[in-house]
Amino acid sequence: MRIAVISALLAGLALGAAAGPGSARGFDLPPPYRPDRAVSGTIRIWGHGAYDRKRDFIGALVRAWERGFQRYEPGVRFRNHLVGTAAAIGSLYTGRGDLALMGREIWPPEIAAFKEVFGHPPTGVDVVTGSLDVRNRDYALVVFVHKGNPIKGLTLAQLRAVFAAPDTPGAHEARTWGDLGLGGSWADRPIHLYGLPISRGFARFFEQRVFDGGEIWRPSLREFADLKGSRGGATDGGQRMLDAMAADPDSIGYAGLLYHNSEVRPVALAARAGAPYIEPTRDSVMDHSYPLTRLVTLFFNRPPGKPVDPKLREFLRYVLSRQGQQAVLRDGRGYLPILAPAAARQREKLNRAREDHPK
Repeated sequence: MRIAVISALLAGLALGAAAGPGSARGFDLPPPYRPDRAVSGTIRIWGHGAYDRKRDFIGALVRAWERGFQRYEPGVRFRNHLVGTAAAIGSLYTGRGDLALMGREIWPPEIAAFKEVFGHPPTGVDVVTGSLDVRNRDYALVVFVHKGNPIKGLTLAQLRAVFAAPDTPGAHEARTWGDLGLGGSWADRPIHLYGLPISRGFARFFEQRVFDGGEIWRPSLREFADLKGSRGGATDGGQRMLDAMAADPDSIGYAGLLYHNSEVRPVALAARAGAPYIEPTRDSVMDHSYPLTRLVTLFFNRPPGKPVDPKLREFLRYVLSRQGQQAVLRDGRGYLPILAPAAARQREKLNRAREDHPK
């Protein structure tokens, strides 16, 4: 066992030093994984997966994590049920799963159902950064305006004033471009709202990040759904939206950078007033400075004051290690890694739980 662990450590360090798409070169990846304790047993993972065998969104990455971890802990076995995000959280409160892999952000009804069973919310650890512009890889949301619009940047509070119906008397509303600071001929021009269907995960994320969890959209929002059978291109709702915006100089909408129209441009965003405006780029998504970056999260059940199940804790430590995030670069198919600062914050969630119950 000791020889196997030492060999795995040496292999991991060699991989970290090697050049290529799975290396740490050019990326501030977390430190290498070193086992904290020997563990064994079966880990059951439910959730985000492929619609069919030809479209395996994240399964290859999960299997790479599992193979890498088993080099250190050969006594751990995995049972994967990557049948879709809708099954993820339910597997936890029905006792069928140990880890719930989400392909989108968790929704309030899912948290409520879990709390109904256990009396506390699920614990989540972010393990992958969503893509910049790859379909079905939790791409960052981007706000677009017509290329002739002179707006330089917007805050999340301004986006809320644009897209959300006011939920309290006197709440700020932005109905004209002058309300967002534009002057001259733009001051009295109306803002025309475009977006994806409010029933989709993209809109739910926008609600959580921009509306502070509210769910009241302006009735004037024009929604653009994917056409039946759409798998990218002109039939996707995001592309249809940008094409419609190209003919409307007063438009504003949100989608992703995988969609393009030369008459429409992305807008830099700031998390709050006075913060710098951040353009949506691969670097700003990967370091999480871009405000509408999305993350992939693994959820599990940890009662308050109790330690994390040791085999889950070790596996999650591996996923958040250099070896685990190199696997994202190598097998993520568009997903981006969790860099060292963010990984440290996620590992701290596991460490705090362990410190509550020192051995």
